[in-house]
Amino acid sequence: MIRDGEEVEVRDARTGKDLTRAVLTQIVMEDARDASGGLPTNVLHQLVMASDRATSEFLGWYLNSAFDLLRKAQHGVQHGITDARRAVVNPLEFVRGVFSGGAESAPPEPADDVERLRRRVEELEARLEELSRARKPAARKRRA
Repeated sequence: MIRDGEEVEVRDARTGKDLTRAVLTQIVMEDARDASGGLPTNVLHQLVMASDRATSEFLGWYLNSAFDLLRKAQHGVQHGITDARRAVVNPLEFVRGVFSGGAESAPPEPADDVERLRRRVEELEARLEELSRARKPAARKRRA
């Protein structure tokens, strides 16, 4: 289940204590027993050195981000394989889609995502500025 991307939570049936971290750690350790599996030694050293809370939180955030990027890259590769299969099975339809702009099957370009996010940040900044301006007169009235 976990390897298929499902999030799990493991709780002790009697006490209700969350055992998820211990169980997931045990899975990683069992994988490490296999010579081809497990984390590289240098990564394990870094994990042990990251024992303070701030470093541990940063490392958790960093690893989550890295794994998200990996999943997105895998999805992109899978999407490319699907397109390649479609081209092999029906090359004329594939070429027709390419020449007609076939954008409905193409994932958004990263530049489009960046531009969309940039516009959204600008919108949010403008809203914050409006809210800030609206609160200043109200604060002055209360002081007077």
